[in-house]
Amino acid sequence: MYSITYIMTTSNSKNFEIDVAEYIEEAFERCGLEVRTGYDLVTAKRSLNLLFADWANRGLNQWTIEQTSITVASGISAYPAGTLSLLVAASASFSVGETITGGTSGATASVISKTSATSISTTVPTGTFSASETITGGTSGATTTVSAAQDFSDVQSTIDILSTVVTRDGTDFEIDRLSRSGFLNIPSKSQTGRPNQFFLDRQITPVLKIWPVPDNNTDIVKFNRLTRLDDADTFTDTVDVPFRFYPCLAAGLAYYLSMKKNPQMMGMLKSVYEEEMIRAMEEDRDRASFRISPPAYNYGV
Repeated sequence: MYSITYIMTTSNSKNFEIDVAEYIEEAFERCGLEVRTGYDLVTAKRSLNLLFADWANRGLNQWTIEQTSITVASGISAYPAGTLSLLVAASASFSVGETITGGTSGATASVISKTSATSISTTVPTGTFSASETITGGTSGATTTVSAAQDFSDVQSTIDILSTVVTRDGTDFEIDRLSRSGFLNIPSKSQTGRPNQFFLDRQITPVLKIWPVPDNNTDIVKFNRLTRLDDADTFTDTVDVPFRFYPCLAAGLAYYLSMKKNPQMMGMLKSVYEEEMIRAMEEDRDRASFRISPPAYNYGV
């Protein structure tokens, strides 16, 4: 008798990814259906992007957290909750903190910093600057031409701010969060000093309001912000989620499609989706050491 020994091998690869088209195919199959028309793909991609919006409302997704830094400007208390630049022909002659005005659009904003020879970091403008128009500095009197319309996408991708500090002379100081009413009730909003409180005004273009009003141009406000997932634009895109969320995404898309394509399966598919979401969110939580030390006097020490 001879024994046969089988040597088992693994792939030694960890690069499994699913693109948008494959997620759609998987979701249709879970609904007991097949993708048959081009419109099936279109409506499924729309559902996928709506699913991403649902995830933004459900809470914290660790992989979408970004740290952003903004160097403050003396006298300015409201900042974009992300990166907002205005491309111009020349920025050197403008002053930090001054108000710039569009000659054609009438839009106004304050200069936070001059990030390069052809770029100005600004507050969220009142109005919209137009490409090729002339802007004028309210204090310096400097003029230049706008090279391109401002791109608000980075600021508008901010869902929420989780934590904030201000750095002064190399030391980070925590900034406490206020509610809308709490910020409104500050009696002296023009008081200057090192910022120690903030309020996130969650408009379509979110604004970070800090208090006291900065008294220099050197403090740096750093904040961890929760941002939205990248859109599913084409069917060959890979999706902006980590491996551990793949089952949850497939289950969620199947549930969303069942509303339109196979309502009889909605109940079952929703249950699967919620179970997958709970497992994924529990794994995606933040972790930190936690220790409890009982008081020594209880032991007669």
